[in-house]
Amino acid sequence: MQFILSSLLSLLFAASALAQTDPVATYVHAEMQREKIPGLSLLVSRDGKPVRAQGYGLANVELQVPVKPETIFQSGSVGKQFTATAIMMLVEEGKIQLDAPVTNYLKDAPAAWNQVTIRELLSHTAGFGDYPRNFNFRKDYTEADLLKIVETIPLAYPPGTKWDYANLGYLTLGIVIHQVTGKFYGDFLQERIFQPLGMSTTRIISEADIIPNRSAGYRLVEGELKNQEWVSPTLNTTADGALYFSILDLAKWDAALYTEKLLKRSSLDEMWTVVKLKNGQPNSGDYGFGWEIETRDGHRVIRHSGSWQGFRTEISRYVDDKLTVVVLANLESAEPGKIAEHVAKMYLGAP
Repeated sequence: MQFILSSLLSLLFAASALAQTDPVATYVHAEMQREKIPGLSLLVSRDGKPVRAQGYGLANVELQVPVKPETIFQSGSVGKQFTATAIMMLVEEGKIQLDAPVTNYLKDAPAAWNQVTIRELLSHTAGFGDYPRNFNFRKDYTEADLLKIVETIPLAYPPGTKWDYANLGYLTLGIVIHQVTGKFYGDFLQERIFQPLGMSTTRIISEADIIPNRSAGYRLVEGELKNQEWVSPTLNTTADGALYFSILDLAKWDAALYTEKLLKRSSLDEMWTVVKLKNGQPNSGDYGFGWEIETRDGHRVIRHSGSWQGFRTEISRYVDDKLTVVVLANLESAEPGKIAEHVAKMYLGAP
């Protein structure tokens, strides 16, 4: 542990000269030290063009590998926005209808799902929930196995009447994509989003493959740094957030969202609008399709966070200001959302 701490400190000291003349770096280094974050990658883009893409700390503590802009992190739930984009592509093509029941696409689904729409799955208002407490994350499952597990869990509330964050809803959307297109959702993302945008390192997680610049995930156990906990390979392939990416690829993603390369502007606007419940009120999560919509100090922010296997992530797009901040960290207790908000204020000139 002493070796790890001394290594982190040496990196911080090495960057101290830069930090003295760079208030953003000063803040990031201080926050990393406070939160005990081994490594962090920061992207700041204006109008779709990166103005800062920097790595801080260590991507791999054991091997003493520093974070750089090319370093790859796990997405966590930031990956949901790609699943939602894939669904909207199929909506534009007439292959999926937002207000159609999910049973139109999953023929053997339980009768209760006749009342569940694609729109409700996208917005976490379908009555689905999270993985059950007794779920075995170390077991390998087929896609059919996972769907059966989801089907056995009763809806938590009548669809469209409440908001509750639901990883299982997005897992199910990935299976819908497979059923409609005949392609594993990860392959669909690769063909329709990642390759066209030149996001060359973004892909489904695989701990078996040799992946250059892959960082390690960490957790703190009684103050001591430990490696991430292991999960089965198949649970790193689901559509609720199981991607690798770097800030360089996310810069390309951010730039594309200012255009109609992937979706029509009307589709993007629908994704970035808080979905209403059946009573006509906005859902309590301020959630659209794969994105949360907030207002901070008068600035409209479209954002999402992620957490998985020793990684924490955040993308915050201040759309009216055309400012985007992405923070990727390799510690499960990190607070990338807090860091992204503070960095955004520095660029917006807020106190």
